[in-house]
Amino acid sequence: MTGLLWLNGVVLPVSEARISPTDRGLLLGDGLFETMRVVEGHVPLLERHLVRLEAGCETLLLPPPDHALIRQGVDDLLTASGLVDGSVRLTVTRGSGPRGLLPPVEVRPMIMLTCAAATGAIAGPVRLGVSRYVRDGRSPLSRVKSLNYLPMVMARMEAVAAGYDDALLLDGQGHLAEASAANILLMLSGRVVTPPLEDGALPGTSRARLLEAGLCVEHSVPLADMGEVKAAWLVSALSLQPVASVGAYVLGRCKDQETALRETLFGVATQ
Repeated sequence: MTGLLWLNGVVLPVSEARISPTDRGLLLGDGLFETMRVVEGHVPLLERHLVRLEAGCETLLLPPPDHALIRQGVDDLLTASGLVDGSVRLTVTRGSGPRGLLPPVEVRPMIMLTCAAATGAIAGPVRLGVSRYVRDGRSPLSRVKSLNYLPMVMARMEAVAAGYDDALLLDGQGHLAEASAANILLMLSGRVVTPPLEDGALPGTSRARLLEAGLCVEHSVPLADMGEVKAAWLVSALSLQPVASVGAYVLGRCKDQETALRETLFGVATQ
């Protein structure tokens, strides 16, 4: 992260930022976030992220931030920080409120933008462990990027402690859902498939772009079918990572398909 952030309309040093101890995002996880890729000093898919954020706000009955305000905030932060390539995270909470679960009648959201430089590292194949945590595709909250991220945090921590790189979460019926911070794509029966939202997959922005481009289709994949999967990738707004294995299932590489995915998402064949 750089030494600057944007908080409620003002760019200031991180060391000077102050968020109320009564903020509902801090106390209750009452809020949403978006992580966006920065390329050559701007966020090329900002509007797509804002549309998803607005949909999440509708689900949470949270007043959505003004798009023009966020666009200006992103420009101001990137200009002030000098960031060229990396990421911006947008965090929106319901703001401060009284003790208890119900928010105040008059909601004043807290809006924050932070940014970080790209690492420059090329992500190698990752080994996934199957997590004991599950995704509930029936819940409206499975389709928003909520600040309630503890199941994913625990899944990743436990996977790393067990010697894996990341965790793969299933739904309650044993179907693949997603990794701790990414959607999953699988080469199965000669086509690239991704779990449907009903199986607990988050509606990721990169996932949506690949569906729109016809490079993948939605299809339920039981864990028992992993033996038929030829290759797999984790995909997020920031990266595409090949998967080396899922538990005891060892996967191969489909280089031509991977190149097509990368070129569609990032305009280049390699990261």
